Amino acid sequence: MTAPVVEVSNLRKTYGSKVAVADVSFSVQPGEIFGILGPNGAGKTTTVETLAGLRVADGGTVRVAGIDTQKHPQAVRDILGVQLQEAMLHDKITVGEAVRLFAGFYADPADPDELLAMLDLTEHAGRQFAKLSGGQKQRLSIALALVGNPRIAILDELTTGLDPQARRSTWDLVERVRDTGVTILLVTHFMEEAERLCDRLVVIDGGAVVAAGTPRGLIEGLDDDRTVVVRFGADDVERARGVLERLADADADVQRVGTVDGSSDEIAVTGTRRVLFAVVPALAEADLVPDDVRTVTRSLEDVFLAVTGRSYDAGTEPGTDAAGTTPSTEPALAREGARP
Repeated sequence: MTAPVVEVSNLRKTYGSKVAVADVSFSVQPGEIFGILGPNGAGKTTTVETLAGLRVADGGTVRVAGIDTQKHPQAVRDILGVQLQEAMLHDKITVGEAVRLFAGFYADPADPDELLAMLDLTEHAGRQFAKLSGGQKQRLSIALALVGNPRIAILDELTTGLDPQARRSTWDLVERVRDTGVTILLVTHFMEEAERLCDRLVVIDGGAVVAAGTPRGLIEGLDDDRTVVVRFGADDVERARGVLERLADADADVQRVGTVDGSSDEIAVTGTRRVLFAVVPALAEADLVPDDVRTVTRSLEDVFLAVTGRSYDAGTEPGTDAAGTTPSTEPALAREGARP
C-alpha cells in the first residue's frame, strides 16, 4: 500500500483550560480529497494549522511527507500549500500582482499565467483585490496556495459565504486541482460539500474524531431503516395520519409515524427497507391519494446524529475555532516564523 502523505496521531492542543483538539488521528493517501468535517468550533482549523506547523501541539505527532512539521515547519514550505479561511491582501494589489509576488517566494513556482488560466482568473488579472467578488477572492486564495507547486494543499472553509452557484463552481475547481495530482485536505462544515467532494473523511466533534471512512461507507453503515414522507391536502392529512398510525401497530415493516419539521401537511413514516410497500397499499385501501410521496435519502447528517446523539448544527459562530479565537486570515506565507 502507498505510504500516506499526511499522518496525524493522537493530536492534542489546548489553550489554558480550553481543550481545542482532544484526540485526533487520521492519515491521507496521495491524490485524495480528504475531508475534515464538523461544526464550527469542533477543532478543525486548529488541527490543520497545527498540521501545517503554524501552531504548537501539546501532544501527538503530525507528519507531512514523512516530515515532522512541529520540529521542522520550514521543511514543508515547498510541498504544502495552505489556504486559511479568508485571504486578506492589500485592497489595491491586483490578482496578477499577488500571484507573481507569491511565486517569488518559491524556488520552483508554478507558472503564474497557467495558474490564472486554470482557476479562471485570467480576465481578472488586472483587477484589484478589493473589487473582487467572494468567489473570485476564493479562487485567488486557491491560486496563492498552489503557486509553490505543492504536493498537498489545505483548503480551509473554502466556500463559506458563497452563494450556491459560486459554491458549486468552486467544487468543480477543487476536483480540477486534484486531477493535476495535488492531494487536498478539505476543511468544511458543509455536509453536502463533504459528500460531493471527499474520497474519505473524518468527522470531528468536540476536538475528537467521532467517525471516519468514505462518505458512502459511513452512510451505508447506518441502521437499515428507511423513511417515506407523504403529503396530503388539509382535508385528508389527519385521516391519513390515523390510517398510518394504525398501520404502525399492525405491520412489522412500519416502526413509527411522525411529523416533518415546519410542515403541517406532511407525514413521515419510518420502518424497514419495505416500508414503502406497506404504506402505499394501506393508503390505497383507505382511498387516500397523497399529493406527493418521497423517500428520504440518508446523508452525513444522519451519520452525525447516530454517532453523537444530536442533530447536526453547523454552528452560530462561523470563523471561530474550538478555542473560541478567530483564526488568522493572513496568507500562510506571511505567518511563517510567527508560531505561538
